[in-house]
Amino acid sequence: MALTKKQPRSKFYELLQAQIHNEFNASQQYIALAVWFDAEDLPQLAKHFYKQSVEERNHAMALVQYMLDTDHHVEIPGTGDVRNDFSDVRELIELALQQEKDVATDIQQLAKAARAEEDYIGEQFTQWFLKEQVEEISQMSTLLNIVKRADGNLFEVENHLHRESVGDGGADSSMPPVAGGAL
Repeated sequence: MALTKKQPRSKFYELLQAQIHNEFNASQQYIALAVWFDAEDLPQLAKHFYKQSVEERNHAMALVQYMLDTDHHVEIPGTGDVRNDFSDVRELIELALQQEKDVATDIQQLAKAARAEEDYIGEQFTQWFLKEQVEEISQMSTLLNIVKRADGNLFEVENHLHRESVGDGGADSSMPPVAGGAL
């Protein structure tokens, strides 16, 4: 049986492949944050970041599904370095916020590449991710503000997360399909 020839790679598809790595790496980093919070007996913060990890994994798998759907070869990458050592909660949230800002920049580059290549379907695909990054940055910024206002009282942060369910909007029916199904 002959394998079908896959589409040649454009800059947009090279960036998509790189973004799969970025999303998996973000997922692993969020697991590291969640484990740190678990070790510090901060269950709401741990729960929040375990959920964030799954969300980032789902984003990676949505990119995988799009590449499969558009007949492009997909390589599942390893992840990069993950930071595990922190001295206080603020460091973890600042890292998470910066990670979300970096992902937003990456997604903007994807959208620009699709537009430059007149790949209108690819450009449309990136729109959901751009909207998602606005929400992610906003939620992480809010969490950082809560941590700052709590001034070391982590029970206030835990109570806030328990009460407000930050980032727990449930399944997004507008999310692109996820390879293997969303977790």
